[in-house]
Amino acid sequence: MCNVCGCGEGETHSHDHAHDHSHTQGHHHDYGQGPAHAHAPGMSQSRMLRIEQDILGKNNEYADLNRQFFSEHGILVLNLVSSPGSGKTALLTRSLNALKAELPLTVIEGDQQTDNDAERIRQTGVKALQINTGKGCHLDAHMVGHAVEALQPADNSLLFIENVGNLVCPAAFDLGEAAKVILLSVTEGADKPLKYPDMFHAASLMILNKTDLLPYVDFDVEICCEYARRINPGIEILKLSATTGDGMDDWINWIRARHEIAQTSLLSQDHSG
Repeated sequence: MCNVCGCGEGETHSHDHAHDHSHTQGHHHDYGQGPAHAHAPGMSQSRMLRIEQDILGKNNEYADLNRQFFSEHGILVLNLVSSPGSGKTALLTRSLNALKAELPLTVIEGDQQTDNDAERIRQTGVKALQINTGKGCHLDAHMVGHAVEALQPADNSLLFIENVGNLVCPAAFDLGEAAKVILLSVTEGADKPLKYPDMFHAASLMILNKTDLLPYVDFDVEICCEYARRINPGIEILKLSATTGDGMDDWINWIRARHEIAQTSLLSQDHSG
């Protein structure tokens, strides 16, 4: 957790909710202040556990508020997670181009530094906000809540969150999303689900990306899928190439089905109210 991995208190979790935030400076947030506190030297295991529980407990409170807002406004939120270089931004830009004519779209981008990915998103014509976490290795629900205030996504819309490239901490931090979607490229190891079980257990969908490279790499698709289902028997799996577009229709249809569920939920709330 954060007090162990190096992005601990004072880095991404000490942002005061009552502070007067400015959301107009280029759609860019920077949370990268303060020391890393890596490995919590001299701290007992029990103390570290209490800090971890406090951090996650507070995060979950913010996540519940985010989720309530999204539900009340019929906003489908997908949290894209992966290790660096898996192709999240390439998949996202292709997805935005496929969906922007039929759905209102917004994007929250998470990176430690730069707004390069947010600029790539904006080139599609979709509104994007960059959160820079500095030494922090993940987004949290508090950051996302503030980003949503700035973006003001439309009712019945789709919000993508592209998390910081990391397969550890983002597994534990609920952002209020409807689903975590984990990308695994075939240029990585097929045993990633066993190495990072928390992330694969938390995900609703695994996307195997860069399938166009399968003839050139040593990657066992079947055993990777078997490992993922061993960790999470209910995980859905799609195989695609964001570069060539092969398999993208299945992903887009998955999104449409999830969006329809969000609208059905909103209608149910309206009728019950």
